[in-house]
Amino acid sequence: MAKQTLCWCSVRPKPCYRASSVVVGHPLDTVKTRLQAGKGYRNTFHCVLTIYQKESVSGFFKGLSFPLASIALYNSVVFGFFSNTQRVISKFRYGDGHHPSSILDLTLASMMTGFVSVGMGAPVDLVKIRLQMQSHPVLAENLNLAGNVPLRSVGIRSQTVYRGPIHCIGSILQSEGVQGLYRGAGAMLLRDIPGYALYFIPYTLLCDWFKPDQNASPHPCYIWLAGGLAGSISWVTATPVDVVKSRLQADAFHCRKYRGITHCIISSYKTEGLHVFFRGVTVNAIRGFPMSATMFLGYELSLDFFRSL
Repeated sequence: MAKQTLCWCSVRPKPCYRASSVVVGHPLDTVKTRLQAGKGYRNTFHCVLTIYQKESVSGFFKGLSFPLASIALYNSVVFGFFSNTQRVISKFRYGDGHHPSSILDLTLASMMTGFVSVGMGAPVDLVKIRLQMQSHPVLAENLNLAGNVPLRSVGIRSQTVYRGPIHCIGSILQSEGVQGLYRGAGAMLLRDIPGYALYFIPYTLLCDWFKPDQNASPHPCYIWLAGGLAGSISWVTATPVDVVKSRLQADAFHCRKYRGITHCIISSYKTEGLHVFFRGVTVNAIRGFPMSATMFLGYELSLDFFRSL
């Protein structure tokens, strides 16, 4: 089991594989964010239909550019930290950095990786969510001048709040400072620390289960299946905290509703009931599969390529 884990984590995959997983999952990620932090959507299908009718296909790809641009660096930090942490733990516990890792070792390395990932992931997620939630421009017809004179009658055009990721970052820094980029980071920690453990460990166990024998590698189809199932497991279990994180990060400075994690949980529960914390769970299960399957299969194929050189 551990030999498989140490092997695929010790080499960083090509950025194109990680980027492909982002592109594959982003449309459903947009739907998930709208369901969790938005209003007026009766269910997943209604959300998809509404986005398409009002914003066309491009609406599903809002906020994609920043995660896509930063994913190579994020990937290097996260998976480099995970593999190095495994080696440090093995060196400390067994005196050999290449000693097979136990489930406890993998759990500790995964949770530490989840903690570290938030430092880079929180600002990226914040900007992505702010852009995803920009579902409609600030409509001129909804704003009136003194005397109830509609703005559109005086020729003032509607505008979006953020023109793109750079403008979004600048606006947040101007209005909230550096700490504004880390709004929702606490909820992200609560999501990612256990979430990474429920991501790496199921993948490792499933790959071992699918292997024909201990020394052989699983077939690419099994790798794809194991990665997809691991992604679905991780995202489904993380959904309640993910709802809180999405709401906090979508909560812009000029119309803030939540003072923090606890206030968000209590307020959401009082106004919408317990089921609010499971919004987007179906989308997370579906979205987590192709994203993770693509990523893990890319890892294994890239490793096989480098081994053959």
